[in-house]
Amino acid sequence: MERAAFLIESSGERIGCLLNPESVVRRRRAGILPRQSSGGRLTGSNLADDPLLYTGGGQTELCLELLFDVNVAGSTIPTENVQDLTRPLWQLAENSEDFYGLGELPLVRFVWGKSFNMPGVIVAVAERLEQFGLGGAPQRSWLSLRLLRVSEPVERISPFAGIETLAFSPEDLYRQQGGRSNRVRRYETHQGGAELNFADRLDVLAYTYLGAASLWRVLASLNNIDDPVHLSAGITLEIPTANPPESSE
Repeated sequence: MERAAFLIESSGERIGCLLNPESVVRRRRAGILPRQSSGGRLTGSNLADDPLLYTGGGQTELCLELLFDVNVAGSTIPTENVQDLTRPLWQLAENSEDFYGLGELPLVRFVWGKSFNMPGVIVAVAERLEQFGLGGAPQRSWLSLRLLRVSEPVERISPFAGIETLAFSPEDLYRQQGGRSNRVRRYETHQGGAELNFADRLDVLAYTYLGAASLWRVLASLNNIDDPVHLSAGITLEIPTANPPESSE
């Protein structure tokens, strides 16, 4: 039987297992939560079970136990340190910063014969190292890995989705020099009240003026806002616009 492998979706790179796992544990958790009210969880002396809220979704995961040993034939990496063989799998559990500045995990696909073809992200890795050489390098690794399934097909959604209609590229939002004043409108947050007005929330403004609530990050970056949850009343925000405003304030 062919060896199990992990395929990185973005690059097509293949990370093969040195030996196939002896077993695969598959778990499923349904999208269910205990039903609650504003005062907390619903309870009652006559209830035999907690009332449930069916949220949809859920989680499906695979748990693998893999063995790597530098003395086993079949590795494409000649080494005396088994960590050189397991490091690529560890890196799949590292959050990386992509082009948009958002931490994310690499999307991988676990493939093994005709029975397994599952897209997901590796959310946990652990290994037990054994058989240390004279220089302290381990030669064997028992590696545990947990893969959380993601929906398929997976479509990468840019946080700048919907901003293509503007008269400038997303990168221009981060330029602090020249020509920006005629590409933004001025918006002043409402005065009065201890709490932020609903209309002044960045996600609401992004939805109103840019067409997507997820573009609140654009507004936060453009206005140098570190804490988007606690905005002050009476401040002026700059909001990108496709057309130059009729008059500047």
